[in-house]
Amino acid sequence: MSNPSRKSATNTRGRPFAPGNGGKPKGARHKTTLAIEALLDGEAETLTRKAIELAKAGDMQALRLCMDRLAPPRRDRSISFEMPSIETVDDLPAATRAIMDAVSIGDITPSEAAELGKLVDAHVRAIEVSDINKRLEALERTAS
Repeated sequence: MSNPSRKSATNTRGRPFAPGNGGKPKGARHKTTLAIEALLDGEAETLTRKAIELAKAGDMQALRLCMDRLAPPRRDRSISFEMPSIETVDDLPAATRAIMDAVSIGDITPSEAAELGKLVDAHVRAIEVSDINKRLEALERTAS
């Protein structure tokens, strides 16, 4: 038997956001966020100008704030390398070889290769579904 004095998520919370259980609607914003936006309304230009002045005066925090807004860190980057076309499942080994080669010479990172692998996998599944559909249609034509 479990110890009733021991608390865990499984025996105290249940499923707070199960379908039909309410929860926060999509796009809803917290009341604090709305209050701050109301206070800042009309002051954005003045505050932005002040942050720029502080950054120009050497305030590193203000400079970081300005730079984060002007040139935010990119999460993804465009990558370019030669990848063979995938028209059939038989083309898959050449495509995966191209991805592995690009990683081995440093053109793309291993995490970028993993994301490309997911795209290749989704494309191959689409080809397979299309092939199955064509075969099914051919069987139905011969059966009738």
